[in-house]
Amino acid sequence: MASALSSPRYGDSLSVVAISAATAVLCETISWLLIYRTATYNSLRASIERHSRKLDAMKSGAGSSASSGAGGGGSSAQPASSRAKKMDRVETSLKDAARELSLAKLKSGAVVAAVLFVVFGLLNSLFEGRAVAKLPFAPVPLVQRMSHRGLPGNDPTDCSMVFLYFLCSMSIRTNLQKLLGFAPPRAAAAAGGGLFPMPDPKVN
Repeated sequence: MASALSSPRYGDSLSVVAISAATAVLCETISWLLIYRTATYNSLRASIERHSRKLDAMKSGAGSSASSGAGGGGSSAQPASSRAKKMDRVETSLKDAARELSLAKLKSGAVVAAVLFVVFGLLNSLFEGRAVAKLPFAPVPLVQRMSHRGLPGNDPTDCSMVFLYFLCSMSIRTNLQKLLGFAPPRAAAAAGGGLFPMPDPKVN
């Protein structure tokens, strides 16, 4: 057992996982220094959450009003139209705030991308052509193109550094953001207010 745990394959896989975890901590530290601690980011985040709560309250209020006033005739047409306009304004404000939040994160995103590029290049030079782990099963051909990338031989259970680093980076950094409270607001994703938002279907 001791000899198996001390084999180069286990050592390589642990090295990749450790470097991925350290890189995730470094990236989140950079993001905190450049974005998360700024007044602009906190103000935009609070604005998104405030508009989201307001929009949810208006939607629930509109639903209850529609059900209770179904037999009231046309007298509720004007209030319903007014509520719809208010909801449109709040939704537009939510999308604008989400878009501004995405723009504010561009600066840290560029630095983090540079760090990830350097770390990936370093790992690629250290583990090029070496299997760093052994998969418990043979993956499907589409996944195997990445898991066996750059490896000699035909063993489909050999795992390349690229595949292990990709899995670690996705899982470790995502969970680290949730743990530290740095995960983007759900309302921002729901609003669709990214850098390239989809056109509003209500606009002709």
